[in-house]
Amino acid sequence: MITVDRLTKTYGAYRAVDDVSFTCRPGAVTGFLGPNGAGKSTTMRIIAGLTPATSGSAHVSGVNYLDIPNPGTQIGVLLDASAQHAGRTGREILTLSALTMGLPMSRVDEMLALVSLTPAESKRRVKNYSLGMRQRLGIANALMGDPKILMLDEPANGLDPAGIHWMRSLLRDYANRGGTVLLSSHLLHEIEVIADEIIVIGQGKIVAEGTKAELLQTAGTFVKAADPSALANALTAAGITAGPSGDGGLRTEADPATVGKAAAAAGVALVELRPADGAGLEEMFLQLTSTTQREGATA
Repeated sequence: MITVDRLTKTYGAYRAVDDVSFTCRPGAVTGFLGPNGAGKSTTMRIIAGLTPATSGSAHVSGVNYLDIPNPGTQIGVLLDASAQHAGRTGREILTLSALTMGLPMSRVDEMLALVSLTPAESKRRVKNYSLGMRQRLGIANALMGDPKILMLDEPANGLDPAGIHWMRSLLRDYANRGGTVLLSSHLLHEIEVIADEIIVIGQGKIVAEGTKAELLQTAGTFVKAADPSALANALTAAGITAGPSGDGGLRTEADPATVGKAAAAAGVALVELRPADGAGLEEMFLQLTSTTQREGATA
């Protein structure tokens, strides 16, 4: 398991991570979502022992990462696919990992085959790899020690559709065999497809967490009209609180029938009216993080 308890990280007066707590359980893929600058990468770096926490704790199987003997055999980590020695070949990088962990050299060929890097590709220097190839190499490195836990930050970046499908199948099979997966991604559809549990973070704080079904069931009603202002006025007049959501529509906790009656009473023609739980993860994500979007910021 990965257990994060009241984790806080400050840089001067700036709180990158603010009292964050969550648990990733075995046999499940946990999706870690948030806009740029939300605190995802900082949290993962603390879990991996790369960044010290200001307060709180992050444990891997009950201990700090830095206290794990031969950690690559317990948790596989991929935080930055480009943070690999550009002058080495893919095979050399995996060979060094195998030697460090005391693994047989046969493991290198097994991992290259698993991530579909050919013998010729494995002999190329990483500086000549595409981002997708670096992602595959990074995943191979994370899996080298056959760990029980995987933590991957944006692993689908640079992968083509076939590569994304491959990665999804790999992680699903890994979790089905009892592994623990913490997966950060901005590709919301991929998280919606693969994740069993979801954590949404904004400005360093957890704004929602639960199973995918739980989060989407509590999403309320989505409504859209040809005249958005008239719709907003009609709902306000009926005492219904609503906020912007999705493609020019509004989201409210009121049920669809109540919303429809309010619009009809005001003579507002609706373009769309439906339970928001059918709107998908992207709409829920946009609503939950609508005040925490900071495009271009670092995570």
